[in-house]
Amino acid sequence: MRDLAAHLSERALGVDASGIRKVFDLAAKLKDPINLSIGLPDFDVPDEAKDVAIQAIRDGHNRYTPTQGIAPLRERLASDHACDVDNVLVTSGVSGGLFLSILATVNPGDEVVFLDPYFVMYRHLVTIAGGKSVPVDSYPDFRFDAAKVEAAITPRTKLLILNSPSNPTGVMMTEAEVRAAAELAKKHDLLVVSDEIYVPFLYGEATTVPSIADLWPKTILLRGFSKTYGMTGWRLGYAIAPREVAEQMIKLQQYTFVCAPSPFQHAALAALDIPVDDHITAYRRKRDIVMSELGETFEIEHPDGAFYAFPKVPESQTAMQFAERMIEKNVLVIPGSVFSAKDTHFRLSFGLPDERLIVGCKRLRDAAS
Repeated sequence: MRDLAAHLSERALGVDASGIRKVFDLAAKLKDPINLSIGLPDFDVPDEAKDVAIQAIRDGHNRYTPTQGIAPLRERLASDHACDVDNVLVTSGVSGGLFLSILATVNPGDEVVFLDPYFVMYRHLVTIAGGKSVPVDSYPDFRFDAAKVEAAITPRTKLLILNSPSNPTGVMMTEAEVRAAAELAKKHDLLVVSDEIYVPFLYGEATTVPSIADLWPKTILLRGFSKTYGMTGWRLGYAIAPREVAEQMIKLQQYTFVCAPSPFQHAALAALDIPVDDHITAYRRKRDIVMSELGETFEIEHPDGAFYAFPKVPESQTAMQFAERMIEKNVLVIPGSVFSAKDTHFRLSFGLPDERLIVGCKRLRDAAS
């Protein structure tokens, strides 16, 4: 009889979750840790959206919707993005949008280029699709360098993934960098996935993020509701894609997620009219707390968006060692090796109450001394 391991697919075995799992395993016995590791907001879904979701459930909106999403939500998103409704797909979170985007476009052997550090799912979803990830080193400032990216492009390059504002660094692409990316995509005829889930968490002078979707038609734009409205468990995002790509993503969604959760689609439509300015102000303050508390102790690129910082650990240790040390101090952070080929930095999320954030930062500072 074969060992059970012989029944497992190379696809599954090629996906490594050991980095985050190790931190969580070490932290399993902690009592009320200061959790700077998890990427979710500390505010709840707005009451107005909750009320609409509850009413939608009571009104019987509990069955499958059309695979691409309910018409009123898609029509509103099409209007907001000045596109045709056939370009719009409501997805099960932005993660679902990423999954569908990559499965719809990447063949075995195709190369996918993105900056290192990167959101952890990029590399593993490319592996699942049979493609080859080509991370481009963006240290030490995590900026988009067109020359570095172009050097990584080959005749096998199919896709360029952009993430702005960035998880894990909080860095936002400038307008010049977005234009350079669009020129590269045009020159090499690349499809682009623009992961913009952390819009509108912007803390600089800009109130909107420059988007390559405005410059290059072969772009799949991914945005969502999870972070903006505290709906992480509701699993709602959306994609704006060229029609030929959108059709394939819809077909793949039919055989995977089926559709995004029905009552929450109605709530998302209502949420689009709910202002989030107070949350943005609060998170700008949290960003400033991190920089004030840690800026003189750690080397940190100034986060212009999202709710992450990516400090460099002391030279004498790896980020994994530092994360393990912080667990002893009842603080959770994620080592940079989860997001990168390097293990020199760690990610912290500042999405928690100010007083807890300050205590966590003080413990990080003490540990680095």
